Amino acid sequence: MKKTNNTIRVETHVPVREVMRKNPIMIGIEATAAKAARAMCTEEVGSVIILKNTTPIGIVTEEDLACKVVAKDLKPSTVHVSDIMSTPLITVSAEKTVVDAATMMVKRKVRRLPVVDKEGKVIGIVTVRDLLTVSNELNELLNDIIEINREEIVEQGICAHCSQMSDDLKRVDNVMLCPACREEENIR
Repeated sequence: MKKTNNTIRVETHVPVREVMRKNPIMIGIEATAAKAARAMCTEEVGSVIILKNTTPIGIVTEEDLACKVVAKDLKPSTVHVSDIMSTPLITVSAEKTVVDAATMMVKRKVRRLPVVDKEGKVIGIVTVRDLLTVSNELNELLNDIIEINREEIVEQGICAHCSQMSDDLKRVDNVMLCPACREEENIR
């Protein structure tokens, strides 16, 4: 959020670099599914990026392990990650916005995007959950701003709580209350 003069402007062009998780787990292409699973468990993540030499070429996710190893009743220590990884590796630039990343995820039908710098080096990973967190925070902030700026509507009528006539009824939780009942409820 940026404050300029007397107005508040919500920054909606959040760069991916601000929501990504840094230093994603990477393992070599010669590794087994068992090693990939151990790495995911140890680091409490849902994927590992697969490297050929130092170049990222694919990704193995929990879904890959479940569908391509466990569901086929294969022994994880005998299956190589090269046989189960998703490839080509779909990446997003750290300079792109979270909206760009979300659009890419939808179009490519993926839930994780490795984040690359200007040289193409993987520097992080962003997941659907990371993007939803930002979205939820923005929605909560916008709701607060709307509530703060909402005009107070004062009406005449009968208080829903005490049934007394009042010319100062205000809506509280969809119920019209008089000043005494609002005071009783600690609402101004």
